[in-house]
This record gives sequence, C-alpha cells and structure tokens, in this order.
Amino acid sequence: MITRIVRMVFQEDKTESFEAIFESSKEKIRARQGCQYLSLHRDHHYPSTYYTVSKWDSQADLDAYRDSELFESTWAKTKALFADKPKAYSLEQLVELP
Repeated sequence: MITRIVRMVFQEDKTESFEAIFESSKEKIRARQGCQYLSLHRDHHYPSTYYTVSKWDSQADLDAYRDSELFESTWAKTKALFADKPKAYSLEQLVELP
C-alpha cells in the first residue's frame, strides 16, 4: 500500500477554483483501479495551503493514474493556480498501530 501526500500552495484568490476542480474530479480519482482512499485537507494556519492524501494498492496503480488523461487534464487546471511549487511524498507503512 502506498500513501501519497501532495502539498499545494495556491494563489489566495484561486482556492475556490481549486476546490471546484477537486470536487468535480474526486469521484473519478476514487474510481481508479487501486485507489482505496482520497481526501482533501487545508492547513489550519495557512488557508491557501492544501494537502491531498490518497492510498493506492501499489506504486503501479499510482503510476497508471499519473499517466492517465484524467490526471493530465486535472493537473493542468490545478497547476495554473499555484503560488509555489507542489511537493509530493509517497509513503510505505512499516508498522500498523492497533
């Protein structure tokens, strides 16, 4: 299982546009093969900073999504709104807590 966290900082006047893009694409992303979870978070102290958290069965599933037309079209709309370069992290869980 891969947990993918992407940090994105948007232009302050573009956050509503990003939320609309996410809203229109979230179910399509969740329907991708291997996607087990997807959520959107906003930084409590920096309201133009957002994080997506997704869980994928494998790196291959994540890569297939990242190579898809869905990703390309969604990312093209999203990156036009950035105020800073995004940062992405792919994590493998080592220990599961009870």
